[in-house]
Amino acid sequence: MLTEKFDNLVKQLRVLPGVGQKTAQRMALHLLNGRRGQGSALAQALDIAMHEIIECRQCHSFSDDDICPICVDPRRDDSVLCVVETAADVMAIEQAAGYRGRYFVLGGHLSPLDGINADDLNIDQLVNRVKTAPVDEIILATSTTVEGQTTAHFIAEAVRRHVGKVTRIAQGIPMGGELEYLDSMTLSQALQNRS
Repeated sequence: MLTEKFDNLVKQLRVLPGVGQKTAQRMALHLLNGRRGQGSALAQALDIAMHEIIECRQCHSFSDDDICPICVDPRRDDSVLCVVETAADVMAIEQAAGYRGRYFVLGGHLSPLDGINADDLNIDQLVNRVKTAPVDEIILATSTTVEGQTTAHFIAEAVRRHVGKVTRIAQGIPMGGELEYLDSMTLSQALQNRS
């Protein structure tokens, strides 16, 4: 729109989730209007991240080193392994600050319609992990979508004979939620999985 280089900057900013044309233009203008130092710092941080952040050899989350800080932390409980779809899920659980076990990142969920099957995920590595480093419990913390539920069921079947207990994260009514505003599926799950 303004220049070819500006248009390319806007185009590249639009690859970020939730960033449309107008937002990308505002971001580009913000960085170019007297904040070029911030723009350069952002570019440098992106360059470093793209080249130096790798997948942890043990849990498959993101790491600066071969093994991530969570996997090397001796204070973590080795007897519990929380299986999640993505590194974003690890971050969400860590921010909740109530879990002290280990993680395993699948790299997505099963989705036959999208052509994603078990071979596309880290499921074989998970099975090998629990065979070589036994755990007492696996917590399946996949999403509550059909794909997430299918993935959880598939994993439960794959690891059941190698693990003492396979559990699923609780589903149901959120804190502060009012029953009258819940969808029927959530309410049904909450009633079935009551404690």
